[in-house]
Amino acid sequence: MKVIMTGGGTGGHIYPAIAIADEIKRRDKSADILFVGTERGMEKDIVPKSGYPISFITVSGLHRKQIWKNIKTIRDLNKGLHEARKIIEEFKPDIVIGTGGYVCEPVMRTAAKMGISTYIHEQNAFPGLTNKLLSRHADQVFVAFEEAKKYFKVKKEPITTGNPVRRAFREADRQEAREALGIGSDDFVILSFGGSLGAQRINDEMKIAVKRLADRAGCKIFFVTGRRYYKAFTENADKNDARVTYLEYIDDMPKYLGACNVAITRSGALTVSEITACGRASIMIPSPYVTNNHQYFNAKVVADKGGSILIEEKDLKEGDVADAIEKIISDRSALEKMEKAAGAIGRTDAAEVICDIIGIHV
Repeated sequence: MKVIMTGGGTGGHIYPAIAIADEIKRRDKSADILFVGTERGMEKDIVPKSGYPISFITVSGLHRKQIWKNIKTIRDLNKGLHEARKIIEEFKPDIVIGTGGYVCEPVMRTAAKMGISTYIHEQNAFPGLTNKLLSRHADQVFVAFEEAKKYFKVKKEPITTGNPVRRAFREADRQEAREALGIGSDDFVILSFGGSLGAQRINDEMKIAVKRLADRAGCKIFFVTGRRYYKAFTENADKNDARVTYLEYIDDMPKYLGACNVAITRSGALTVSEITACGRASIMIPSPYVTNNHQYFNAKVVADKGGSILIEEKDLKEGDVADAIEKIISDRSALEKMEKAAGAIGRTDAAEVICDIIGIHV
C-alpha cells in the first residue's frame, strides 16, 4: 500500500494527517507513506519529527482583500500542479488523503484527474474553502462534526468520524499525568494556551485570573503564553509564586491536558477534538481572526452540549475568564457534568473508522 498524505500550514491540518498515517502503519507495517506540503508551513518541521518523509511543492493561499496579489497565487498554483504531478507519477500512490490547507488543491486535483482514489477529511464544523471545492472530486468526504455535512454538495453523503487524534490523548490519565508533572492529586489545575504564538486577549485575562486566585490553596496554573509573549511575562512574573508555571510552548500536550481540570483556549478544530478526547472541561474563546469565524462554530458544538463555556472575544469583558474559573472551582458537581459532556462528544476512533472505510485492514 502506497499512500500520499497532504495537508498543511497549521497543526490543525497536519496532526490529523499524522494520526491517520500512524493508524495506516499500525495496520500495515509495510505501507509506504509520503507527505506532500510546502516549505513555508509547519509541516516542514512536524512531519519529519513524526518519522515520515515529505516532499514540497509551490503553492500559496488566496488573497481575499488584496485581489491583485492573486496573480502570484495563480502562478504558484500552476507550478504546484506540475510539481504535484511529478511527485505522483514517481511515487505511484494507491490512494491520496487530504486534510486541508491550500497545499491540498494541486495534489488532490491532480490525483483525481489521474484516476487515483482520493479522500478528504474536514476538521472544522464550518468547512474550509479548499475542501469544499475539492469535495466534488473525492471518492469520500469525512467530517469531524455532524454540523459540517450540510456545507458539502456531493452525491455521496459525507461520513462523520470526528477528528483523528493521537493515541496519547485518548489514553491520557489524570493521575499519571499529575505524577509526571509533580502535581498533587487534589490540586485544581488550570491550563491556559492560545496557540504557538499566543493570544493577547487570553493572556490578559489570565493575568487577572492569576491575581484573583492568589488566595486559593491547592490551585496550580500552567500559563502557556506563546512565543510572542513569553519574554515579557517571565521578566515581570513573581518568581516566588510557585502556583504558576509560565511556559513558552508545550511539546507534550497530552500530559498537560491530561493533568488539568479546566483548559482556557482558542477553539481550533484539533484543540477542540483533543480536549473532548481527554474529557476535559474548558473555557473557549474563539479567535475572531479566522476565515468564516469557524472557531466559533467548533466551540459552539461543545458549549451547546454543556462541555464548555463559550465566550466570544467581542463580548469578553475584563475579569470574565477569572469569574468563569471561580465558578467552576466552586461547583465541582458542575465540573463533573462538563467533563462528562465533553467526553461524550469526543470521538477517539476517527483514524480507525477512516482506515476501515478506505479499506486498510490489520
